[in-house]
Formats: sequence, structure tokens, C-alpha cells
Amino acid sequence: MTETRMVQTLRYYLSEHPSIVGFRWTDSQSWGNTWVFLFISISSYIILSVFLHLFLLVVFRHRRPLPLGPIPAVHSLSMALISFTIFAGILLSSAAEIRDTRWFWRRYKTTPFQWLLCFPIGTRPSGRVFFWSYIFYLSRFLHTLRTFFTIIRRRKLSFYQLFNHSILIFMSFLWLEFSQSFQVLGIILTTSIYSVVYGYRFWTAVGLPSKCFHFVNHCQIVLLSCNVICHIGVLLLHFLRGGCNGIGAWVLNSVLNGAILFFFLNYYVKLHLEKKRKIGADKQMLKHKDN
Repeated sequence: MTETRMVQTLRYYLSEHPSIVGFRWTDSQSWGNTWVFLFISISSYIILSVFLHLFLLVVFRHRRPLPLGPIPAVHSLSMALISFTIFAGILLSSAAEIRDTRWFWRRYKTTPFQWLLCFPIGTRPSGRVFFWSYIFYLSRFLHTLRTFFTIIRRRKLSFYQLFNHSILIFMSFLWLEFSQSFQVLGIILTTSIYSVVYGYRFWTAVGLPSKCFHFVNHCQIVLLSCNVICHIGVLLLHFLRGGCNGIGAWVLNSVLNGAILFFFLNYYVKLHLEKKRKIGADKQMLKHKDN
């Protein structure tokens, strides 16, 4: 009885609360929903990152990386919990939307899975799933803190990291602004992977053993591969089902995802080449010692 009540309580606060059901992507209800805010926030993130990197190079050039204590671990734990909450919320909200719109599936001869990939033409950014899309959009700004951690601890500014975080904020904004198709599955996939990734980062940050050095990269590959498959599904449904909502934003989204995939694969290949080069150098050192 207590377990059932707990499940009902979680379902209410994650999918049936009035703030969730009555959500609207408007100036009065949604902080940060203007194009001006979007471009100022992304520009500020890039400028602050570059400034911090240059400042540390000049002022602390001969010192070791600055310690951050438990801050990265706390951030990783927080992001893991936030990602899991968004994952659970949008999953329950999607189930509630499907339950409340059964008439739609019969009338238009479609399936819930098709709706997850392809919103009908005329869909507005309101209701349960768009509430969690909005929370996901806000969470992207918290992800950018990892850039500053990397700069402070490693004195390294990664172009891929700057580009990736900036584009993901921009894409999350497009999802809401144009009620873009695919976003529900995109958020489900991303938050499920990020829950695991940030949980793993917290695990290693508190000093527990690391089993797989490239675990995060492998998770990223899984996420990007799933995104590619889903984008193909959206394209097929758009032509076979008479159109998907926000297809213009989806095209731009696909181009940006392609750019992220290109830069990630470039980074991944360089990582493996460096690893092979290091292994080769270690083997040569062992040979010289034997001789």
C-alpha cells in the first residue's frame, strides 16, 4: 500500500502536477526563452572560457593545476540526479500524453512510437513533454561548468568542448521554439546516457576504481549512433506520413549533429592514435632494457 502511494506521488509530481500539465513556452512562464538571451548566454560562455584560460596561462603559468576539491564530484552527482529526474519525468509524461490522446492514434492511424519521432503539424510547445524539454534546456547551462573545471585543473581549453556545449544549448532552444519533432526520444536517450556518464564521473571523482578508461567516449558513441538512427526515422516519417512539425529546425539540428559527430570522431581517432603511439614507445623502451 505504501509502495503504491509512493509511486502515485512520484507520478503526480513528475507528470500530473498543474505546473507541468499547464506549461507554456512563453515570456511569462519560461525564463530564457528569447533569441537575445540565447545568443548572449552562449557568447558569454565562450568569452568567459577563453578569458579564464588566458588568465591562468599568464598569472599561474609556472604553477600546478589549481585543486577544486569536491566541487567536480558534487557537480557530477548533481548532474546524474538531474538527468535521471528529467529521464523519469519525460518518460512518465510521454506515457500520460499517449494515454490522454488515444483518440488521436485511431483517427490518424498512427502509433505512439511515430508520435515520439514525428509531432503532427501544428503542435504547440505546451504541456507535459515540453515542460521537461524546458528543464532539459536549462540543465544544458549546468553542463557548461565542466569546461571551467577542465580549464582550471588541466589548463586546457578544448574547441570540441566549447563547440559541443554551445551547439547543444542552441539545439535545445530550437526544440522548444519550433516544437521540433524527435525531441522526446532525443531527451530520453540523452538523459539516460548522461545519468550513467555522470554517475561514473562521480564514482571516479571520489576515488573509486575506474574499470574502463574510455567509458565516457563509448557512451558518447552509443548516443550519437542512436541519434543518427532516429534522424533517419524522422526523415522517413516526414515523407511517408505527410509532414512532421518543426522540420526546418530539424534540418538545422541534423546539420549541427553532423558537425558534432565529425568533431567527436576526429577527437576519438586522435585519442586512439596517441594510445597506439604510447604503446609502441613503451615496447621500444622494454626492448632497449632487455638488450
